[in-house]
Amino acid sequence: MDNDTLKKPGALSLLEIQRALNAQLLVGEDKLHHLFRACTGSDLMSDILNGPTHGVVLLTGLNNIQAVRTSVIAGVAAVVLVRGKQPTREMIDQARQHGLPLLCTPLTMFSSCGILFCEGLRGIDRNAPIRLQPAG
Repeated sequence: MDNDTLKKPGALSLLEIQRALNAQLLVGEDKLHHLFRACTGSDLMSDILNGPTHGVVLLTGLNNIQAVRTSVIAGVAAVVLVRGKQPTREMIDQARQHGLPLLCTPLTMFSSCGILFCEGLRGIDRNAPIRLQPAG
């Protein structure tokens, strides 16, 4: 990947995230213009509880109520279920109750993270340099 395909770090709206990931928006119609600057991907909710996650988008394949509950506790601002996972009614109801946007995409976690990075979102890494030059 060359630097011409990457956008400069910036913010994406929920609507831009939805479009980039070809995602279905299940909760959060009122937050389509909310801006996000960072994203993380994890299936381990213990990692989410230990990381700097306030205000970020969470990409996860964990398709149960714990993903929503953990996101609320950790201050995650939106959840995207990857790999075509469809949330349960309980997940949708809890997300709506807490005002947590919930989306699902047919894309894998890897592809979703890569697309959002190319669109300008960055990870929650604090000390790791981002290398934009090809290795070698």
